[in-house]
This record gives sequence, structure tokens and C-alpha cells, in this order.
Amino acid sequence: MVDAGMKTTSSTTAGRAPTPDHSPPPLTDGPCDLVTVPARQGLEAVDILRRGAGDAVGPVLHDDGCDTLGFLVPPGTAAAWDVPGSTCTETDGRGMSLNPEPLVEGSDWLLPPGEVDLATDPAVLRAALGEAARLIEAADNCR
Repeated sequence: MVDAGMKTTSSTTAGRAPTPDHSPPPLTDGPCDLVTVPARQGLEAVDILRRGAGDAVGPVLHDDGCDTLGFLVPPGTAAAWDVPGSTCTETDGRGMSLNPEPLVEGSDWLLPPGEVDLATDPAVLRAALGEAARLIEAADNCR
């Protein structure tokens, strides 16, 4: 789901993590970054976010092989993204914006921009991905 020309920051990159008090503002329209996670964890996170109060989840992409999900997040998120098992692609406004067409060839919308208006808050996404990882680990250990 990563397009050529975009800078990718993996979870091993150190930086100040967004917090609920200091997260980048949600988008209404324009460029955005993309957090990519394994599909299983991403689907759990979408469920967690949709059960929460308000519009916690923004547009979400999935690849054709259903291997990964991509959450649109505000620009600048990649600089401080540090969630293990995920990557955040910094776009600098190069082709990544909220529009009805899928952003990356070979992908499609799980939650299209028409159904959700704002990008996912990185602090809220970080918490949901952590909870999703714990749920998956617990389920896998019950087998």
C-alpha cells in the first residue's frame, strides 16, 4: 500500500508520540499520512474504534490481497509514529488526500471518505491498535 515517492517511517523510529492533549488536528480535506497494519490487527482496531464514542475512525483502505489495512491520519503523524508492527507513510501532500478514489493502485476502501469525514486521530488509533494486539494475543493463546 506504499506508493513510490512517499517517505515511510517504521515503528522503530524514535520520536515524540502524539497524545490526546497534543495530537495533530483531524483533517477535513487535503493531504494525509497513512498508517499501515496487518489486516487482522487493523480489522480489530476498526471494530474497537467504531464501538467508541463519536467519529473515532476515519477513512480506511485495504489492499487487494487483504493482507493490510491503511488508516488515513493527519499529516505529520509519520514523524512520531512508533507503534510496533506498523508503518506510517509520510506523503508531504504527494497524492494522498481524502477523495472517493482509492489512493494506491491495488487497494480499495473499507471505510470510504464519504462515510467518514475526518482522518483517524493518531493517539486514538495507537490505543486501538494496542488493544487489538492484546485481544489477538489472548485469542491465539486460547487455542
